[in-house]
Amino acid sequence: GGGKGGSNFNPRGKSEHEVMRFCQSFMTELFRHVGDDIDVPAGDIGVGAREIGYMFGQYKRITNRFTGVLTGKGLEYGGSLIRTEATGYGAMLFMQNMLEHIGDSVEGKTCVISGSGNVATHAAEKMVQLGGKPVTLSDSDGFIHDPEGLTLEKINWVKDLKTNRRGRISEYVDEFKGTSYHAGERPWSIPCDLAAPCATQNEINGDDAKTLVKNGCLAVSEGANMPTDLHGVEAFKEAGILFAPGKAANAGGVAVSGLEMSQNSARLSWSEDELESLLAGIMKGIHSSCVEYGASSGDSAVDYVKGANIAGF
Repeated sequence: GGGKGGSNFNPRGKSEHEVMRFCQSFMTELFRHVGDDIDVPAGDIGVGAREIGYMFGQYKRITNRFTGVLTGKGLEYGGSLIRTEATGYGAMLFMQNMLEHIGDSVEGKTCVISGSGNVATHAAEKMVQLGGKPVTLSDSDGFIHDPEGLTLEKINWVKDLKTNRRGRISEYVDEFKGTSYHAGERPWSIPCDLAAPCATQNEINGDDAKTLVKNGCLAVSEGANMPTDLHGVEAFKEAGILFAPGKAANAGGVAVSGLEMSQNSARLSWSEDELESLLAGIMKGIHSSCVEYGASSGDSAVDYVKGANIAGF
């Protein structure tokens, strides 16, 4: 459930061994407080499969148990297919559900996406699969704009840059012609049909939200946790655009974490097709619940924030 934990360890500039030793030390204390029937941590900002692997290895070393105590693990030690993709995929599936509810579709639409980690790159990937055109990605230093749209090949290049080479998104413009890098800025000034904040909390403020609306944005689906501040949410509500709060839109990650735990308990490994189908069904169910509780009598518009809050309880 809605618990958060973390550390003030900054991995930037640290060696592989320094990251590993920190993760091991962290788990040496954390292991007392977690378990497959107590609390199950998963990755988040700065914590991917590498860090989960180091912590899981230390947990096994200390307890001599192989259980589903962490999710987001590598496939070779109890992880699930599409867990890495789940949050980004789910956010775009929710976006598609919102548009389908009003007789529209993602297909042919331009989407601005923030971030360049697991959530952002897989949101871009699913956007391409659904027929949309993602045109931006970002990191803490700035954002890139690719007017022609990110292809699956380009997205895979970014995944390698971030996961293996630990590079910065600015390197994208050296690799792909016709693109631009905007240092110290966020992508919300780029005209678009759709927006997916997938980086960090409070990255869209009131002015950013008004800029998106002014530039023709029809729908926003939050891939990150609380990326839109209260002023931004209010601006979206006043404009009457579709706005999916993270508690609903990014639930795909939690959902597949649950499926990973189920597979661990049963000592099974489900196929990618099975898991994608389950994820799509879960996101459709969440959307239906939001519509049920967020619709007002005599008004076709759905208040997804209200719907998600009520459905969540």
